[in-house]
This record gives sequence, structure tokens and C-alpha cells, in this order.
Amino acid sequence: AGVRRFVHVSPSEIYGTAITVPMTEHHPPFPCTVYGASKLAGECYARAFHRTHGFPTVVIRPFNTFGPRCHHEGDSGEVIPKFLLRCLAGRPMVVFGDGTQTRDFTHVGDSARGIIEVGLHPDAVGETVNIGSGAEITINDLARRVAAVAGRPDAGIVHERGRPGDVLRLYADTSLAQGRFGFRPTIRLDEGLRSLKEWYEARGVSPEELLAEEIALNWIVPAGAQE
Repeated sequence: AGVRRFVHVSPSEIYGTAITVPMTEHHPPFPCTVYGASKLAGECYARAFHRTHGFPTVVIRPFNTFGPRCHHEGDSGEVIPKFLLRCLAGRPMVVFGDGTQTRDFTHVGDSARGIIEVGLHPDAVGETVNIGSGAEITINDLARRVAAVAGRPDAGIVHERGRPGDVLRLYADTSLAQGRFGFRPTIRLDEGLRSLKEWYEARGVSPEELLAEEIALNWIVPAGAQE
């Protein structure tokens, strides 16, 4: 088809829970979910096409992207928009498990720029590269940061049972992206949270209306959905 460069975007979930941190691209992949396993398979296909046919592929692994246009709704709901909308609506945030699990949250502006800068770099063909903020935060601490940005420092937290297959720790080593391809994140977590709050406010839809689309336990298939 004349494709000059194929950039496969794969999630950090292919690693599973961190064995060592920060996690370099050589960290053993051991996905905990079917989603992560399917993405790892996609990586393998991309690399195999490069090695077998010389096809110009790049595999990029963004860590926990958030920001405008992220999902709070349905089975794709993500923790940051769920936390933020619940705070703005005066509802408690829902944390699965004890909240000590960690993530490396990266603003969508940095993730998108990293995909472009690394994906199109002339030396990136055949490489696998992490894109992340290079910092980790527990979900409990994230809840407190979101509450502060939302202006609800006293927001409640409800702990639910842990999610099946949940990754307990993610923390990116981005030295390859920085050293070889010049990528550096520029948007700090609190700044990104404020920009997301402003984006929701500009939509003109109340948090209560948006939360009507939320599914709290979004890994459970609703009754009748298989029909």
C-alpha cells in the first residue's frame, strides 16, 4: 500500500505489574488482562514484519494518558475523569482496592507529541519506546490531587473491591525517548488536571449529566448484553 512508516501505539499495560522500576523497554512483558495481551500480540506482529520483511515499524508505549477527550463513560471509563467529575458533582470518588497501586500519568499533549516525535524520527525504525512522565503516584494520592484541583479538598473516597487483573505498579523509564529521540514531558500533573477541568466546564454539560453515562464497575458485563 506504499506505507512509509507504521507506528504501532501499544499501552503500558503490556508490562503487567512492575518487577523493577523505573520500567525500561526491556522490562519483561507479562500482561494481566486480555486487553494487555492483545496489545502485546500487536507489538509482536509489528516487530515481526520489520524483521522479516524490512517493513518500517516503530512500537511506542504511552503510559496512562489523560486530558481532554478522555473517557469517563461506559466500559472505557478512566480513573482521572471519573474522579474529577465525581468531585465536581459532590459525589465520593471510587477507588478499587486499597489505593496503593501506582500509575505514571502523562498528559495527552505530551503523549501525542511523543508519538509524533519518536514515531517519525529517522532512527526509530525497529525500536520500541516508552512515552511517560517518568513519575509515579498512588491512586490514593491522585484522589487527593484531583480533589484539590476541583476545589473539593474534603471530597469523600469509597473503597470498592479490587479490579480483576489490576496492574499494581507502573512507572516509566523514559531515558531512551529522551536520550535518543529528544522527547521530554512538559505538562505537570496538576497543570493537566486543571486543563481537564476547564475542558469539562467549557462543554456546557453538568457533571451530573455526564455521570449518568458512568459505569462504576465497568469490567462487569451487564445482564442481557450478550444477547
